[in-house]
Parts: sequence; C-alpha cells; structure tokens
Amino acid sequence: MSQDILINWAPQETRVAVVEQGAVQEVHFERTLERGLVGNIYLGKVSRVLPGMQSAFIDIGLDRAAFLHVADLMPNIAAKHAAPRERAATDTALAPTDVQANPKVLTPDPVLPIERQIFEGQALMVQVLKDPIGTKGARLTAQISIAGRLLVYLPQDTHIGVSQKIPPAQRESLKQRVMALAQASDGSAVGGFILRTNAEDATDGELADDIAYLRKTWQRIKESATKQPSATLLHEDLNLMQRVLRDLVGSDTQSIRIDSKEQFGQLRKFAAEYMQDADAKLQLYTGERPIFDSFNIDDDIARALSRRVDLKSGGYLVIDQTEALTTVDVNTGGYVGARNFDDTVFRTNLEAAQAIARQLRLRNLGGIVIVDFIDMVRDGHQDAVLGEFRKQLARDRVKTMIGGFSQLGLVEMTRKRTRESLAQMLSEPCGSCGGKGIVKTPRSVCYDVLREILREARAFNPREFRVVAAPQVIELFLDEERQHLAGLSDFIGKPISLQSEGSMTQEQYDIVLL
Repeated sequence: MSQDILINWAPQETRVAVVEQGAVQEVHFERTLERGLVGNIYLGKVSRVLPGMQSAFIDIGLDRAAFLHVADLMPNIAAKHAAPRERAATDTALAPTDVQANPKVLTPDPVLPIERQIFEGQALMVQVLKDPIGTKGARLTAQISIAGRLLVYLPQDTHIGVSQKIPPAQRESLKQRVMALAQASDGSAVGGFILRTNAEDATDGELADDIAYLRKTWQRIKESATKQPSATLLHEDLNLMQRVLRDLVGSDTQSIRIDSKEQFGQLRKFAAEYMQDADAKLQLYTGERPIFDSFNIDDDIARALSRRVDLKSGGYLVIDQTEALTTVDVNTGGYVGARNFDDTVFRTNLEAAQAIARQLRLRNLGGIVIVDFIDMVRDGHQDAVLGEFRKQLARDRVKTMIGGFSQLGLVEMTRKRTRESLAQMLSEPCGSCGGKGIVKTPRSVCYDVLREILREARAFNPREFRVVAAPQVIELFLDEERQHLAGLSDFIGKPISLQSEGSMTQEQYDIVLL
C-alpha cells in the first residue's frame, strides 16, 4: 500500500506523519530540548586520570568533563583511532622518558591499570553511554557501537551476536547470513555485528544495505578523527528526519515532503550519501497552509488522545491504557443495521477491526492488548472479523501477535513496545485527579471537611476554624450544606468561617486553626 511521509520542522520540535490512503497511520515526535547525547561519538581529550578510582575525566567539549571507567576501555583503541600526527608508537611498556617525549602514545589495555593505559593530554575516541545528570558529567565508553535499523555495528570487534528476543531456532541461521554478508573481499571479517530484534524477518538485501550504511558511517567517523582537534563531536546519533529516511522509507513510499528549505537541503545531502533511493522522493512543501493541515493531522492527534473513537457507522471504540495492558471496547452506539441485529453487530465489528489496527499504530500502544468485540452468534462472522483484524495488523511495521476469540469472546494480542505511547509523550497525569480520571464530588469533599473539623476540635482548642477550599465546595457550604455546617459549629462551640481559593482543585482543602 502506497504511503506519503510528511515532515513538519520547527526549531523546537520535529513532527513526522505517515499517511496511507489519505489517513494518518503513524506520528513521530522529537523535541530539541529533550534530545540526549547517548550514542554521540567524540574525539575527547584526557583531562585527568584518577588511579584510586580507576577512572578518568575526559573533555569532550561540554560544560562538565565526562567520566570514563577502566572497564569501558578497549585494547588498542587509542593506537587505532588517534590522529596520525598523534600516533607515535604502540608499545605499552614505554619508559617514562618516552611518554614525556611522546605524550599520546599509550595503548589502552583493560588488563592494565588505567594510569598505564591513558594519560593527561591524550586524544581518545569515546562514545556517550549516559547523559549528564545534575552536577554529574556524561558517562563514556571507548568501545564504539553504531546502531542501524537492523544491526548494531561493533567496528573494533569481530563478534557476531543475535538479540536474545529472537527465537533460538532462528538465531544460528541469522548469524550465518550476517557472517556471509559481512565478510570482506578476502574472506576476513571486518568489524562485528549484533542483530537487533526487528532483524528477525529481514531479507539479505535489507541486511546488506544496513551493513553498507554502518560501515560508511564508521569510515566517515574515522576520517573526521584525523582532521578534527580534540574535544570535537565526530558523530551525532541520527535525528528524527534522518531516521525516517533510514527506517520508514521503502518501495511503497511515494513522497517525502518537508516544509523547511534548510532542512530539505540537509536531508538531500544525507540521502545522496546514504539513502540514494530516498533522494528522488524528497520534496519541498511550499503550500500556504501548514503541511499538517493538508491532511488534518493535528485533528487526528487530538482525537488520538481521547478515550473514545467514533466510527463512521455510528458505533464507537473506548480505549483505555493501563500500566499492564490496553483494553479496547467496541460498541454499536447509534448504528442501526439495514437487515437485522446480527448484521449490525457484524458490520460494526468489521469496521472496528480496521479502526483498532489504525489506532494501535497511531497511538503507538504496545504490550498486551485485549479487544472486546460485540458478541457474535455465528462462527463465520467471528472468523471474518478475525481475518480482517489480522489483515490490517499485517500492515503494521511493529511486530504483533494475535490469538483467536477466547471463551469469553475476547481477542488477546501483543504489540512490541518500541517507544513511548502518544499519550505518554504528549501528556502527563492530571494534577487534579492524579491520573485517576475522576475526582470526589463537592458534597463528598464537604463531608470530609466536616469530619476533619470534628477531629481537630477534639485535639485542639482554637478560637476559630477557617475552611479554605475550592469555590464549588465553598458554594455548597453556603447553600445546601449551610445547615450541617451551622450544626457542627454549635456542637463544638466554635465559629467556622469559609474562604474560597480558586487555585485549589476540587479535592483540596485546608483547615486553619485561628
């Protein structure tokens, strides 16, 4: 099925929508301030070695020096990747006079103490493992890895590994295929690879493309290391637009439209070097309307944050996401079939199967999903709905597994978690209800206040009690609950005053002792 990819770029945020048959199927977001440093590769400079901690501080050009532990060093990395003008020897047993004469020549070796492997002033290629937090600098490793769509490249290793999430029966076959594809022309291995989980169903062509992309990226990093000074960024993890070209563009992609002239030029440059097939599909959007408005994508995103999804027939879905699973309830709503009730239910469920598959992609819901279709009497109807559901799920690039109807009429399925869901990315728990979705009624809060005043009156002897609460609670005390409040005041023998506070939520209140 053909697809179009729309990219809306702004300095603060990049948004990507995948559109199929005029309807948005997937949305992706990346916010500038939330982009981390993990995966970035730097040509660092050793600023301080700490033998007592077996670690070192590395200057990579950030505000705070980064941290490197001896366990994250790799043999011969400094000698292999230091710039030629900085590489004078590779002997780890150099005399102190040799070190002083050639201050950047030691070869890291995890067996040796860190002070015998690296020294102040040495240039060292490093990669960020953990972002800076608070006053702590970034955590580094000298064991470089570069992630692709299907593979992770280990340029300093020759190991071929397979994700533990891939079924054991397929691991050896995949490993042999990658070994054959990764061999150099002389039959030797050039770098190591780890097959990612989504490589389980990859073709040889897709694996070969990923291998070529990763090796080309590594070659560019090495060349940059020979030309750049220390404390320089050599490689930044791909941004969302570049990942779109790498991961989402395929033979069924008709166009990739972007609304920024500057970013369009950078994407063309990236595509020409790494993704030639995508280069011809790139288009600069110059329309007067915002690019997302052309397909009503903002409206779809807003609806995807709601529990209820209306169907064209008049039926609707109710989608609830919990910590453990997602539930989808199908309802007929106002839909009345032309023939009979069974036909109405069947047609509603067929439409729901299509809508649910789309909503799972659009909302990026992962983990266990339980679907409660409307009960169907005929087995043929159940089979048809399940077949349509499987057909729609097959279009999802994320791996899904689906069972049949259970004895209770439920359909159980799983969808691999790949990133945060749309709701988790764009929203946060309600400050009023704490994420419950409900709050106590004003009357319930009034009675909580009355009970609390009674407790306080038994423990303390103030001159007066003052109730500070939300306007709707105070209004109820002044109207319908006036008699109960006056009765309590007479019972405890103390006056009770009221103060409305608009900044309080409906459940919040304070009782001030005066």
